[in-house]
Amino acid sequence: MAKMMSTRDPYPFPRMQNDDNFYGTGVSQVEPYSEPTHVAQTADPWNRLNSKHTLCSSRREIYHHDPAAPRDSLDFILKTQYDQHAELFKNRNETLLQPETLNLDHGRTLKNREVIIPKEPLRMNHPLSVTEQNKRDSIHSVKNAIDSPHSAATNGGYSRKHDGGCYSI
Repeated sequence: MAKMMSTRDPYPFPRMQNDDNFYGTGVSQVEPYSEPTHVAQTADPWNRLNSKHTLCSSRREIYHHDPAAPRDSLDFILKTQYDQHAELFKNRNETLLQPETLNLDHGRTLKNREVIIPKEPLRMNHPLSVTEQNKRDSIHSVKNAIDSPHSAATNGGYSRKHDGGCYSI
């Protein structure tokens, strides 16, 4: 008599699954990069970003010299903003505050930030401002006229606009 093959599943339930069951094989249709890494690193923007130092990286170099930096504790104390006559009996930590800490003008760049220049206040709190015209235009030119629903060029100023739009007020 021939031996029958068993139909019983020998593996435990639930079956172990991996990424190939869910996503299929990881064959990419498009190559992710068109050129090798060593060639891509010689082109912009990578090369430009790599060659330009930040303030922090330039200060870590061996040849960095900051003439405004205090050389010792005496220099550090002399550069403080503490005024003994006006601020008598301050705490020790308040006597050592530097101009950089108080956001005063100190002539050094601490971070790569734009300097925000405050806008001038309006003259006499008036909303209108005085401007200068760089180019002298003819006052008789229609191109310089303020846009209106009527055109002064034809029909005594009562024709429609060229685009045929409605009048707007």
